[in-house]
Amino acid sequence: MHRPKSTLEQWRILQAVVDYGGYAQAADKLNKSQSSLNHAVAKLQSQLGIQLLEVRGRKAYLTEQGEVLLRRSRHVTQAVSELEQLANNLEQGWEPTLAIARELVYPMDKLTDALAAFLPESRGTRVTVVDTVINGTNELIQNNQVDLAICGTPPKGYIAQPLCDLDFYLVCHPSHPLALTPELEDDHILAQHLQIVIKDTGVNPQQETGWLKAEQRWTVSNFHEAKVILSKGIGFCWVPAHLVEKELAAGELVRLKIKGSNSRRIVLTLVVPQRDKQGPASKLLESLILALHGEKPLATS
Repeated sequence: MHRPKSTLEQWRILQAVVDYGGYAQAADKLNKSQSSLNHAVAKLQSQLGIQLLEVRGRKAYLTEQGEVLLRRSRHVTQAVSELEQLANNLEQGWEPTLAIARELVYPMDKLTDALAAFLPESRGTRVTVVDTVINGTNELIQNNQVDLAICGTPPKGYIAQPLCDLDFYLVCHPSHPLALTPELEDDHILAQHLQIVIKDTGVNPQQETGWLKAEQRWTVSNFHEAKVILSKGIGFCWVPAHLVEKELAAGELVRLKIKGSNSRRIVLTLVVPQRDKQGPASKLLESLILALHGEKPLATS
C-alpha cells in the first residue's frame, strides 16, 4: 500500500504562505511560528524532490512546478474539508441553525407559511432569512453561505426546483405624465423619464432588477422604498404584481402597458447549494416550501 510522502497540513501551510504573501504573514494568520512554517515547506520540498517556492527579497514566489502542484492541492484540501464537514453534520444530526436566501421579489407570506409549519418540528433550530437581489442571491449559493436559496435563474451547475411564476407590472403615480398614456407605443417614451430600480445585493453587481434603458435612474434597496418615491409622483418602476395590488385597486398607482406587452414574468426556483451535506432540518423546510407550490423534493440517492 502506497504511503503519501506529504501531509495535508504541509499543503495547507504552503497555500497559506502563497495566499498571504509570505512566511511572516502566514505565520501571523495561522498563529504559528515563522520557523515552523519554513520547516514544513522545506520538508515538503525535500520529500517531493521538487522546489515549490523561491524567495526573492522578503517575498516567496511559486515556481512553475509549484503552481501546478498548488492548484491540485487546493482541490485535495477542499475535498477533505468537505468530507470532514459532512462527517460533522452526520454526527450532529439536526442542524442548530439554518440560513435562507430569499430573492426580494418572492412573497414573504409564502415563506412565512412554510416557516410556521416548520416551527413545531424545528427542535429549536434558529432560522436566518437574508433578503437578496440577483447576483447577491447567486453569490450566497456559490459561496455555500446559505442552506436554501429562493432565486430567479440559478448559477450554472446548480439544480433548481421551480416554485412559481411572478409577474411584474410597470407602474407610476396617477399624476405622472406617463399616466396620460396608459398604453405606450414603445419603450422609447419610458427612456425619457426617471426610472426607479432595485439595487443588486451582490459584491460585484452587474445589473439591477427590471428594464434598464432609462437615462436617469434612482436606485433603492427594496420595493417599499420604491413605492414611497412613486407615491410622490416621481418616476416609474417595474414592481411585482402582488406588491402593488392594493395601491392599484385604490387608485394610488396606475399600471402602464407597452404595446404588445402587458407585464414581465420570471420563474422563481428553490436551490439547495450543498445537496450532499443537507441535514434533516434543511430537508424538512425544503419540503414545506415546495409543498406550498404543489412540488415535491428532488429524489436523492
